[in-house]
Amino acid sequence: MKRFLCHADDLPEGSAKGFASRPGADDEAFFALRHRGRIHAYLNRCPHTGVTLNWMPDAFLDMDGYFVICSTHGALFQPHDGLCVRGPCVGASLATVSVIETDSRIWLVGEMDG
Repeated sequence: MKRFLCHADDLPEGSAKGFASRPGADDEAFFALRHRGRIHAYLNRCPHTGVTLNWMPDAFLDMDGYFVICSTHGALFQPHDGLCVRGPCVGASLATVSVIETDSRIWLVGEMDG
């Protein structure tokens, strides 16, 4: 099963975008980002306490637009693998979400867990 998320142009290099758990839901259950030309996606949940990462819609990256940041604890996560490299959960990782980019579109693949 595939679910259309957005057009590839809607997710330029160094940006992130939140998505609802299901069509019509009012949440940002997961997010996708583009890093070095590739799309990566993660659940919107800090592995430290389970709080959501963003402080406002689509605000998942640090001021430099490089690391994923937890707005509660300031933990920093690598964009390409979700590994925490600074903060209270160093060594833990964000849970990945399966997405693909084909024909200039980004798709959720399968069911979103969590």
